[in-house]
Amino acid sequence: MLPNPFIPIKDADTVTVAGNSDKEIIDSLKKLKLNIIPTIKCLEVDESISYHPDIVIHPINHNTLVIAPNVFDYYKDALKNTNIKLIKGEKKLGVKYPDDIAYNIGRMKNIAIHNFDYTDEILKFYLNKEGLELINVKQGYTKCSMAIIDEVSCITADKPIYEILSKKGYSILFIEPGHIALERQKYGFIGGATGSYSKNMILFSGTLDLHPDKESIFEFIKGKNKTVHFLSKKNIVDIGTIISLNCN
Repeated sequence: MLPNPFIPIKDADTVTVAGNSDKEIIDSLKKLKLNIIPTIKCLEVDESISYHPDIVIHPINHNTLVIAPNVFDYYKDALKNTNIKLIKGEKKLGVKYPDDIAYNIGRMKNIAIHNFDYTDEILKFYLNKEGLELINVKQGYTKCSMAIIDEVSCITADKPIYEILSKKGYSILFIEPGHIALERQKYGFIGGATGSYSKNMILFSGTLDLHPDKESIFEFIKGKNKTVHFLSKKNIVDIGTIISLNCN
């Protein structure tokens, strides 16, 4: 089985989180004793996603990140004294879809899921090198759309992702689209509002009090023997995935 790099092997010691995240979120991450690497703004993409980690970074495996060339030098410096290998992507991101999706790939056990017509070619090379099956969908923001719970389970509001992964035997909870804030957009995505601190703890950017599928989400996560940790008492917001790392 090829492990999912969005789930830490052990308790994370470092997180990459949106540089414009609410102070309450940052403070909560600090309370978990995490080293925080705030993202730098990617000036070339839309303002609403310009700080989102999952727009510019994709973890190939637990110690290798492919990073968009727009911001590569910043992360090279931020992670220079760690055991994380960085690979510079080929595709420079742009402001309009699909020029902003090249690194936003969803992952489950043994697969990567994306609109592979627009995936960065270097990233695609390394996904193939990992031996992953590449599942092609029309959705370009596949990581944004997938809250990864464990190796074979995720939550999504994207119907095609739900149908394709369910048919392949994965455990997928389908929820109502919307109800997650994203500044300058109609709404955000649940994958972008979550991350994993450990094999047992799922991080949420805020509460689900206003989400109509709140109870279903809690039951689904509980059924996977996971706990939920809310980083804020405010309502859930899409901050572009909390990418956890084991740097030491």
